[in-house]
Amino acid sequence: MRVLVVGGSGFLGREVCRRGVRAGLAVVATFHSGEVAVPGVHARRLDVTDRSAVRALVAQVRPDAVVGTPYRYDDWAVTADGAANVAVAAAEVGARLVHVSSDALHAGRPTPYADDDPPTPVHAYGAAKAAAETAVRAIDPGAALVRTSLILGEGSKQIQLCRDALAGRAVLFSDELRCPIDVDDLADAVLELVASSYAGLLNVAGPDAVSRAELGLLVAARFGLNPAGLTTTTGAAVGLSRPLDVRLDSARAAGLLRTRLRGVRELLAH
Repeated sequence: MRVLVVGGSGFLGREVCRRGVRAGLAVVATFHSGEVAVPGVHARRLDVTDRSAVRALVAQVRPDAVVGTPYRYDDWAVTADGAANVAVAAAEVGARLVHVSSDALHAGRPTPYADDDPPTPVHAYGAAKAAAETAVRAIDPGAALVRTSLILGEGSKQIQLCRDALAGRAVLFSDELRCPIDVDDLADAVLELVASSYAGLLNVAGPDAVSRAELGLLVAARFGLNPAGLTTTTGAAVGLSRPLDVRLDSARAAGLLRTRLRGVRELLAH
């Protein structure tokens, strides 16, 4: 099977490439400003906002499946329009599409979000991710759309943020609740979905709901750092402009997938 990973230079995209090659897949990956740098992967530069370029590349590669991971936090054209361009190109060649979305498209509430809960974005990035989902579902009803949470692992920005907060260089919020997932688990889940016929929305996140502040303490314990330096506050106190409690219920994915979605407490255990 030939798989095209759009956004192969990103944290998740690179891991999908690595694990795809390990599984014996023929992997082609796109990049824009970073590097893919995964042995066995053929890398191609691509601007996902250029629909003609996306269509031309996909028509040339002729993948059996496309994994869409590109995003840029403050760029609607990449996050929303880029996802639509990838979906159009994949549909034109009849490729299976797995689109990676985010819990950031929810507004936040006291109870976990189910797989099929509609988006309720409260900031620009969430709105862009919601628009991306809307486009993908309209263009390809058979696509799988993976909603995930904070991605952990070697080189994770989330772990670095915790380290910075422990060193007094950043602040973590005690009322911002997420369901972190390991990058290896998420990549394996995405590749399982590539080989499946699952269509529609699917929460793929860890089973442990923790606050950013609690994540910082777990990182401190895992790496032997002093937790006394951790700086915390609440999003409510500072008027945080992003959703706070966006826990995902991933029970459907846990029952569907062979990949075990490990919780953050297990991942960061001593």
